[in-house]
Amino acid sequence: MLVPEAVGRALVACGIDHVFGVVGSGNFHVTNAMVAAGARYVATRHEGGGATAADSYARVSGRPAAVSVHQGCGFTNAMTGVAEAAKSRTPLVVVAAEVMEPRSNFFVDQEAMARSVGAVPHRVTSGEEAVAQAVAAVAEAVHGRRTVVLNLPLPVQEQEVPDGALDGVGMPSAPAPAEPSAEDVQRLAAALATAERPVFVAGRGSRSAGARDALRTLGEKAGVLLATSAVAKGLFFDDPWQLDVSGGFSSPLTAELVGDADLIVGWGCALNMWTMRHGRLIGDGATVVQVDDTPGALGAHRDLTFGVLGDVARTAEAVAGALEATRTAYRTPEVRERLAAQLRWRDVPFDDRGGDGRIDPRTLTIALDDLLPAQRVVAVDSGNFMGYPSMFLSVPDEEGFCFTQAFQSVGLGLATAIGSALARPDRLPVAALGDGGALMAAAELETVVRLGLAMLVVVYDDEAYGAEVHHFGPDGHDLATVQFPPTDIAAIGRGYGMEAVTVTSLEDLAPVREWVAGGPTGPMLVHAKVIRDEASWWLEEAFRGH
Repeated sequence: MLVPEAVGRALVACGIDHVFGVVGSGNFHVTNAMVAAGARYVATRHEGGGATAADSYARVSGRPAAVSVHQGCGFTNAMTGVAEAAKSRTPLVVVAAEVMEPRSNFFVDQEAMARSVGAVPHRVTSGEEAVAQAVAAVAEAVHGRRTVVLNLPLPVQEQEVPDGALDGVGMPSAPAPAEPSAEDVQRLAAALATAERPVFVAGRGSRSAGARDALRTLGEKAGVLLATSAVAKGLFFDDPWQLDVSGGFSSPLTAELVGDADLIVGWGCALNMWTMRHGRLIGDGATVVQVDDTPGALGAHRDLTFGVLGDVARTAEAVAGALEATRTAYRTPEVRERLAAQLRWRDVPFDDRGGDGRIDPRTLTIALDDLLPAQRVVAVDSGNFMGYPSMFLSVPDEEGFCFTQAFQSVGLGLATAIGSALARPDRLPVAALGDGGALMAAAELETVVRLGLAMLVVVYDDEAYGAEVHHFGPDGHDLATVQFPPTDIAAIGRGYGMEAVTVTSLEDLAPVREWVAGGPTGPMLVHAKVIRDEASWWLEEAFRGH
């Protein structure tokens, strides 16, 4: 057995059941070996789409995924998606063919490129070590929560693997969760016992059923209001004391209640500038605590009153056990009444500015929220529009929202929706894109159609890079470089074989309603021509920090 077959089989034996990407000569055999071992191969039209689809599949499914790429140019094509995954600490293995000869047309320093975006480079160095090195790559991806680049040099791929090398191969046991110290548990319990307005902000490190349940139990005992960062949206969806997202996306009521907190605890959450609005959501004199199982994460983004090193679920359980009595604290009848009436952005009054052939994105998204089934998974691209689908579309839990924004790249939303759809085939996938991101990634519309995904693709089209328009426009700058002529995006969707409709008013959504009512069997594209002169609230908040 040659190295590519052994490596492919080892990766699948370690739990990788989906591999995405574009196949070329260098990754042909290893990809086929993964398929032969039982993994599903999902061909995308660009390696960048493959990397992001694999990233989102891993996030939503909770299982490791792989993206397979050709040496050199295939690897560089994938780099933006790899960077996003690495910054998000997604358990992803990038299986990359590699040339070692600098005179080759395909040569780039793949190890250095991986390191430059925060991924961890591994390399298969011989037939004798190939299986063990493949297992080590998956183990680091899963147990270390890292994106790993597994380089497969072409000469090594020609080597034989010893007989029996795959016997008993599987994922090594996970290390025990990090236990908090008794001193830290008592310190956090004491802070909760005296706080009058405590708020939890749960982040990426809380995206599990165990962490969610432990935080809800502790929150109930300590009288805490429950918020999340954007990447953990939906974690506390059905809790009457939840605040939804803290940060730039916050509704006015959420911003007020977080800003009035006298204790803020980030659980697996960086409490960075986005989640805390550049620190403006931290009131004077508030105690700020961060709980994380990675030492380098504590205090990385802001000064803390103290940090707690420990697993989120284990720490929350220990602190709940250390609290002597149940408290009301922030969970007053007045707060509960306000949350029931004013928490959601859709409950905040606004002047509908639609007309003259354009629809207000708030009006559009509220209507979509009402007509789409509740069991959905929403993927959002980057741009001026992104706050509307992120906050006006409800999701049933944390697996219902996939937010690939750690690198803030435009163009990842459609591939994100593809991976999310495959991870949760029981839910309606919704891809929310701007016109810039939609046109940047349009080739993956063919992937959506080929896979037969019953996906709703919503394009918020303002015929511009709206973030730049609203950032630079007020200062009188020439905006010709960031504005574009009209494009018939619905026609593009139809060209790929999708149902499509152009929407300029609520009446135009009738075909979407019919599509939903009929039980979608294929994809539909909504080309929404949205108003152009509305700077979104989250963007104004972001620019205030610069």
